[in-house]
Amino acid sequence: MRFMMIHYIDESVLNGDESEDIEDPEEVRIREAWDKEMQERGILVGGGVLDRPRKTKTLRVRDGKVLITDGPFAETKEQIAGYAVLECTDLAEAIEVSSRHPTGKFGTFELRQYVDY
Repeated sequence: MRFMMIHYIDESVLNGDESEDIEDPEEVRIREAWDKEMQERGILVGGGVLDRPRKTKTLRVRDGKVLITDGPFAETKEQIAGYAVLECTDLAEAIEVSSRHPTGKFGTFELRQYVDY
């Protein structure tokens, strides 16, 4: 079963000053260790990190007109920061794997199973 693990992090963290982008080396090491383990187990099959929410454009088409606004259109303090594509045997394994990701300490994960058409 394939799942998308969507990372949500408080927008104040995601929209911080770009000069503050220096990450704690220990946090990077822990995150890279999780990635490596999941890749070796064949679970992490894709993913990515997204740019800051304030650099986002939201697009809608209404009555044939393209409407573009700045930033994400969400009434929430948490924004999507990135995602991982997981190949797991079932939801229980996807939950176990996601619960071990280091950003779970300060963010939120949404797990959605891919639908096969």
